[in-house]
Amino acid sequence: MSPVEKPNPEPEAAVRAARFVADRLPPGGLFKDQGWRVAPAPFPLSADLVRELEGLGRVLLQFYKAINLLHRQSRAGRQPGWVAQLYDQGKPASLLGWQEHPAFKSELPRVIRPDLLLTEEGFAITELDSVPGGIGLTAWLNQTYSALAPDAASRLVGGAEGMLRGFARIFGDARQAHLIVSEESASYRPEMEWIASRLPGVSASVRGADFTGWGEGDAVYRFFELFDLANIPCGEPLVAAAAERRVRLTAPFKPCLEEKLSMALLWNRNLRGFWRQELGEGFLQRLQRRIPYSWVVDPTPLPPHGAIPGLELTGWDQLKSLSQRDRDLILKVSGYSERAWGARGVYLGSDLSSAEWSVAVDEAIAGFDRSPYILQRYQKPKVVDFAYVDLEAGRLVPMASRVRLCPYYFVVGEGDAARAELAGVLATACPADKKIIHGMRDAVLAPCALGG
Repeated sequence: MSPVEKPNPEPEAAVRAARFVADRLPPGGLFKDQGWRVAPAPFPLSADLVRELEGLGRVLLQFYKAINLLHRQSRAGRQPGWVAQLYDQGKPASLLGWQEHPAFKSELPRVIRPDLLLTEEGFAITELDSVPGGIGLTAWLNQTYSALAPDAASRLVGGAEGMLRGFARIFGDARQAHLIVSEESASYRPEMEWIASRLPGVSASVRGADFTGWGEGDAVYRFFELFDLANIPCGEPLVAAAAERRVRLTAPFKPCLEEKLSMALLWNRNLRGFWRQELGEGFLQRLQRRIPYSWVVDPTPLPPHGAIPGLELTGWDQLKSLSQRDRDLILKVSGYSERAWGARGVYLGSDLSSAEWSVAVDEAIAGFDRSPYILQRYQKPKVVDFAYVDLEAGRLVPMASRVRLCPYYFVVGEGDAARAELAGVLATACPADKKIIHGMRDAVLAPCALGG
């Protein structure tokens, strides 16, 4: 009998636990028209992995600081000009103007959420998100599973209240916080409403994209993507108020901090000296150990004797001719695009036919001037054993799974005193035959806890 087929020693208790969780869902749910499979217990993490996650926030915050500096120095001519050109192309002039406003010189995101795929070597960082969904969901999961097993609540990463406390602290001393949710992000509105009603020490309200009723000293959380600004009536008044220090705005209007391009630039040898200086050798090695080797899909012709490092191709068109075995590569749109979130605009070469892969490559090449793509080495998630409860049948179902971890870090403090604190970790476990992991209906969503 394989480990996946091993029967749970307490299936009845598992069913009761899952029903306890499901019965405590808010009446309107946490996502619009979307559900998930319910686990009878948190997803277990080793002590070593929890320690690494606790230290990862500091590394990622320093990475954001370095990206911010790299872009600014590139614009000023102190780093190669092609860097800022890459970051800025395809963005409207008005947004680039706000990005360069002196008031936002040192502004960084107050929420950091990487996507980590569990692999045989530990984990791989495949995304960095500063306007993530799942904050309210993870807060609710931690609270609910703490109530399910109070004796084990201390083992949950972040505990019962860590997500609530952490999210509240990003608003500093503001007494009023406005969570502005766009129509594009409307599916996340229920979780934002749930968390807004429970934040300690701050009165929070969920607002629509036409809201401009903030007061002096209020905080505003931007839950909309910058590519969607044309559909956000409050966008210009909001950023103007932030520039005048009348409101505390996060995440800042800085598209350079929301580009996956940064993962490719981390590997660019022309920038090695910059990264060493700004990250330190230790942080640089930690990031390169966890971020898969990545390239910018830039169709600028190479000289006849040139080649793309690590691929030994002399042009991006040649990607189309790779065999399926050699296409263990991920193509993904970098950031400023309606297809840059929710697993849209992501293509796994080995999972596509030659014709489908060719179309994706052509799309990436053609889109360079508007929305650049990056190419990453595919890090195959390992298969682990997890389980969910079929609530209708009342039975425990073991599931061979591939898992994505989403740790949530909230940044508190200013300047050099800022710290990224881990408040909770969401696990998304998908059936093992799924190659790209996201919050699909047949996924199990669970909080993470220190395992035995």
